[in-house]
Amino acid sequence: MTYVIAEPCIDIKDKSCIEECPVDCIYEGDRMLYIQPDECVDCGACEPVCPVEAIYYEDDVPSQWKEFGGANGEFFVELGSPGGASKVGATKNDPAMIKAMPVKSGE
Repeated sequence: MTYVIAEPCIDIKDKSCIEECPVDCIYEGDRMLYIQPDECVDCGACEPVCPVEAIYYEDDVPSQWKEFGGANGEFFVELGSPGGASKVGATKNDPAMIKAMPVKSGE
């Protein structure tokens, strides 16, 4: 089990969660952030600091955002498990589902 970042993060990318993560497993895509499931230690430090409440334990993702678990996994298909997001930096590697979402403006 791991944590998943859902729809509220799209086009927000506050990054408070990145600062709290003790294992550097939160990676930055073009439009949102993603948690590397093999690197996450399930500590939960990221969840309470998210200002838009986008981070959920995998089993607790609200039903309207269940597909974000798959999108999270898809983000890492090519990237793999590099052993830390700070080594990689921001990427343009968002899954097709995320790229197709309407752009949020004025938030």
